[in-house]
Amino acid sequence: MSAFQSLRNTPLLSRVGADRADALRTDIDAATAGWADALLLRVDRRNQVLIAGGQAVLGRASALADAPPEHAVFLGRLRDGRHVWGVRAALEAPEDGTDAEVLDLRRAGQIFDDTSAQLVATATALLNWHDHARFSPVDGAPTKPVKAGWSRVNPVNGHEEFPRIDPAVICLVHDGHDRAVLARQTLWPERLFSILAGFVEAGESFESCVVREIAEEVGLTVTDVRYLGSQPWPFPRSLMVGFHAVADPEQPFAFNDGEIAEAGWFTRAEVRAALAEGDWNAAAGGSPSRLLLPGSISIAREIIESWAALD
Repeated sequence: MSAFQSLRNTPLLSRVGADRADALRTDIDAATAGWADALLLRVDRRNQVLIAGGQAVLGRASALADAPPEHAVFLGRLRDGRHVWGVRAALEAPEDGTDAEVLDLRRAGQIFDDTSAQLVATATALLNWHDHARFSPVDGAPTKPVKAGWSRVNPVNGHEEFPRIDPAVICLVHDGHDRAVLARQTLWPERLFSILAGFVEAGESFESCVVREIAEEVGLTVTDVRYLGSQPWPFPRSLMVGFHAVADPEQPFAFNDGEIAEAGWFTRAEVRAALAEGDWNAAAGGSPSRLLLPGSISIAREIIESWAALD
């Protein structure tokens, strides 16, 4: 049997289709000069955007203002050189009359092209951070955005804050052969199972977090913790770091922290059958399967599919 070593595909929200062009964040003259031809991504208060033909709808930035407003965030530069900015604002229908849907990353990430996936994930993460970083953690003074939305500064003392990211691990536990652990959280619907995840604590490595979280959630001791890949998860500001690890199926489960309602060892054949049913959102209504899996937008799905595809 082939060893589990890597993901088959890039996780959907890790795709890259535009140049982040970080040097332009501090080049005010260049950013202002590019505004006239720039494109604008609108993200509403529910983190929804307009989508047409698998692409996020991008309007003319100049229709919003004559220059980049303070609340706009710079998202990058397209292959044709045009800048793209994002704003928290009500959605507006495409100027050319194209039919568009109102969707968000959770529901539509799998239909985005690479560029749209990158732009929407970045805009969602940045705008969510700005919504909750309007006051300084040092003295409570109001802060203002600088560097094209990539930091905020306290005008009183000059203290600068950067977008916060909360790292979390997500791990497929397997027996080194044909079985893997899948679990259902207490708040999840019946039959929806996934792999195990948890936030990294202060002073902790990713690998140590994997060992601790799995022991806390299901009582298993894991070894041979190996990195697989990562994915931004802007709900509201996480980074999911994927691993796999080995455990002994003879160990009993123990749900120590109350987050897991049930868990079990599933064979590769069972997982393949569940994958054939589609994801939980699509299959829940009519599938008789006792096992339904998360949607493709999550790195969990890619990890599960990559393991299930092994010979």
